[in-house]
Amino acid sequence: MAIPHGSNETSYLLPPNSEDWGGHGIPDFVYGQKELVPEGIQWPRSGPSLPDTLPLSRFDSALCLAWRQRMELGLFRYCLGELQTQTLPGAVGFVAQLNVERGVQRRSPQNIRSVRQAFDPEQFNFNQIRPGEVLFRLHREPDLPSAALQQDDILVVINVSPLEWGHVLLVPEPTRGLPQRLLPGALQAGVEAVLLSSHPGFRVGFNSLGGLASVNHLHLHGYYLAHRLPVEGAPSKPLDPGGRLHLLQDLPAPGFLFYTSGPGPDLEALISRVCRATDYLADHEIAHNLFVTRGAPPGKTSSSSALTGVRVILWARKSSFGIKEGEAFNVALCELAGHLPVKTSQDFSSLTEAAALAVIRDCLLPPAQAGEVQAALVALIAKEEQ
Repeated sequence: MAIPHGSNETSYLLPPNSEDWGGHGIPDFVYGQKELVPEGIQWPRSGPSLPDTLPLSRFDSALCLAWRQRMELGLFRYCLGELQTQTLPGAVGFVAQLNVERGVQRRSPQNIRSVRQAFDPEQFNFNQIRPGEVLFRLHREPDLPSAALQQDDILVVINVSPLEWGHVLLVPEPTRGLPQRLLPGALQAGVEAVLLSSHPGFRVGFNSLGGLASVNHLHLHGYYLAHRLPVEGAPSKPLDPGGRLHLLQDLPAPGFLFYTSGPGPDLEALISRVCRATDYLADHEIAHNLFVTRGAPPGKTSSSSALTGVRVILWARKSSFGIKEGEAFNVALCELAGHLPVKTSQDFSSLTEAAALAVIRDCLLPPAQAGEVQAALVALIAKEEQ
């Protein structure tokens, strides 16, 4: 059921009667190249802005309206109100949020022992979710650039234990039974979702197995956060002569930076480059996290630099299977980017920048192994010229 461009966003709402949800069908959100906006989206000078206080794109309107309705209908594990938020004093600019309910109510992680673990249909997976949890299906127009990449059906599904407003999962066709290993079509959908949003704080990310992915069924996260994050403008240094791979030098954690100025061949090359890097990490049993955000180009930038394109940051890290108890937060995609969802009021009130950095550093690879990974990824990039 394709929803035309000019249709009313109410097409993405569920019928009033829950008995009709199963037959509602999944509406298509069809988008074209003109809706992928790489430039001109900036943070307002007035400070943080919630998604519905800025001009919304068609994508934002559809997602926020449908997401809000599902919250009102009680399809989430808890009702997400306005979260208590603070920027930790210090040079990094960590954004800490108190989210007690997520720490208590979220689904227990699956029994995962390998970054390359196969999909198990007997474990929880996205074929088992309720019909009302699916908001819509992302569908690219066939004439959009990057046609060389396989067109995946990507379902936009609510995360029933939300981190923040509008927290969704981007799930390639669930019946394919794909394990949690990044694929080009899924990453393409994630980057294009960021470009479809007119809110500078809509971000997308990926946790590998061993990188705190709790479900071994391919998915990415997307959510709104009404605050700048350190990785948007952190300075970087090039790792290859062509400038295709950079190293983020600033805290909270060193990461590999890929950048694109927008849709077209440049974006297609970035998707291929990133997925070859994550394939290398998975093949070598190295857990990883990935974060997609609007940001400044590589080089000598700062936290206030203009957002002129999309940054994709990749962190290789120690494997961690299961949830660590006793820490103020668990380290995954958003924490490495500088967003810290904290589990308890006591930790939230006492958390310092130094303590946060200590938790994050404990999850990073030892320097010798980190150097080996860097050399391997630089060699992968060099093969592009051969």
